[in-house]
Amino acid sequence: MNKHKHEFVICINNRGYEVSLEPRKLYEILADAEAEKHNQIRVIDESGEDFLYPASLFDRITLPAQVIEHVFYAQA
Repeated sequence: MNKHKHEFVICINNRGYEVSLEPRKLYEILADAEAEKHNQIRVIDESGEDFLYPASLFDRITLPAQVIEHVFYAQA
């Protein structure tokens, strides 16, 4: 597994972003300290690109390392 720290969230609300986000779906997030200051997170959405979204649309989750590896490589 590569050394990049993979972090994930689950979409709990896609209101206003129905095309870009699916409720109950796991999304990878990218570190963005400036966005977090504004209650936003950088999410790799359905387009495959990363965009800023309100943090309130997601719950952060912690996955075991083996699960992260499986999830990450399943997307490749």
